[in-house]
Amino acid sequence: MAGRIAKVSLASRCLRVVVAAGAASTLHPSVATAQLPQYRNVPTGLDLYMPVPEGNPLVGNVVALGRMLFFDPILSRDSSLACASCHDPERGFTDGRPVSVGVFGRRGSRNVPAIINRGYGRSFFWDGRISTLEEQVLQPIQASIEMDMTIAEVISRLEHDRDYPALFRSTFGHEPNRKNLARSLAAYVRTIQSGNSPFDRLVDGDRGALSDLEVKGLRLFQARCARCHVGPIFTDEDFHNTGVAWRDGMLSDSGRYVVSGREEHLGAFKTPTLREIARTGPYMHDGSLATLEDVIEFYDRGGNENPYLDRAMRPLNLTDREKQALVAFLRSLSGTVQEGLKEY
Repeated sequence: MAGRIAKVSLASRCLRVVVAAGAASTLHPSVATAQLPQYRNVPTGLDLYMPVPEGNPLVGNVVALGRMLFFDPILSRDSSLACASCHDPERGFTDGRPVSVGVFGRRGSRNVPAIINRGYGRSFFWDGRISTLEEQVLQPIQASIEMDMTIAEVISRLEHDRDYPALFRSTFGHEPNRKNLARSLAAYVRTIQSGNSPFDRLVDGDRGALSDLEVKGLRLFQARCARCHVGPIFTDEDFHNTGVAWRDGMLSDSGRYVVSGREEHLGAFKTPTLREIARTGPYMHDGSLATLEDVIEFYDRGGNENPYLDRAMRPLNLTDREKQALVAFLRSLSGTVQEGLKEY
């Protein structure tokens, strides 16, 4: 990753271009803003409606400021990590590691979730403990095993930075504060979207978009997997115990239970999106399955038996060819990833 000065300089230029290009702002009347084309042109395959809070519309200068912050290590204790360090656009906004690694090499216990299409999400993190993106984006900044800062410390850094005070004033009408830090980061995250995959082109009428093997995998997927991996973002946004956390006769992670206190949520984790799944391994909440083939083998045997196993978990008894077909279909869910100002 390039140094902070280069990133801030680039992001500042992007922000000024966006501000100069638009019409009157709905946030701060003295500033021009624009909704960039990406926000209007939803990728093929996604729901045209994304729930966006009235108090945080997707206007260009807010998104651009959020993007600048997302790529800036100023938010971490030792200024070594940015949000993009763990949510790398080149890796489908994950980091390719089994579990997260924060400042000073501190290791977490869970895999970095992909944040693609999270604007459609109903809850956040593997255990769903947060209900809005505006809340979610501040959590990694404050986590001791991630960026290890307080919000007060971050705001102080931003206030004393060369560029940020003026950028916050031009965007929101006043100096950096907690609310507008959250608004800008959340607005940017809502622009991280994936669609226009071969599967989407098939649904859109292109009968040649998938190979015969991929079509076979699609049929298997619809019959065996679509109960949980459903809808345009391929997740029911619910929580399931598949047995991944069951080790040596006990749960290594209680999952959703810590949030809900409900016994049926012991060892249950949020269903992840399958968009860009070929780019976001390793898999599961703990990164314990390295490849898509490993994931298929896990589900083929019915997961790991335990007292809290989801009732839908059953051995699939797939043939080798059927396993290959499912993997091929999953790979067809990789398409165009767009965020703020770029596509990947």
